[in-house]
Amino acid sequence: MVYSGGCQCGQICYEVRSQPLTIYACHCTECQRQSGSAFGMSMPVLRSSLVILKGEPKTWSRETASGCQVTCHFCSACGTRLFHQPSRNPAIINLKPGTLDDTSWLQAIGNLWTQRAQPWVTLNDEMLNYTGQPTPEEFERLYAIFSQTHTDSSLL
Repeated sequence: MVYSGGCQCGQICYEVRSQPLTIYACHCTECQRQSGSAFGMSMPVLRSSLVILKGEPKTWSRETASGCQVTCHFCSACGTRLFHQPSRNPAIINLKPGTLDDTSWLQAIGNLWTQRAQPWVTLNDEMLNYTGQPTPEEFERLYAIFSQTHTDSSLL
């Protein structure tokens, strides 16, 4: 399975060469600010499966509410946020799935930081919803549910 994507101006192109681990929406204030919207979407993938084909993303690091570091990768020309590298798990990178060339199959299975969701956002009770940051065990549940409901052929 190969998923291609890149920034808005085309200076950075990438491929993900493995199936995503999960897809979720995060409603924390940092994701709201970063996305310029009510929430940000994340698609964790194995760091080893992400290959930069063209360009070199710039980075910026910040501290999370839990005290961990996250390194944010973006295009220096157009500013598109491409992915985040959390220090809590260096084997994973959180791709911003709106930067994929084909987004028609995207469907979040969970919501993080729902306590910060905008009042007009309606959350689906059938999804995995977390009021704050999920524990490692809760992330494993996000991964397991995604794996059960998505196969490589369903993402084509």
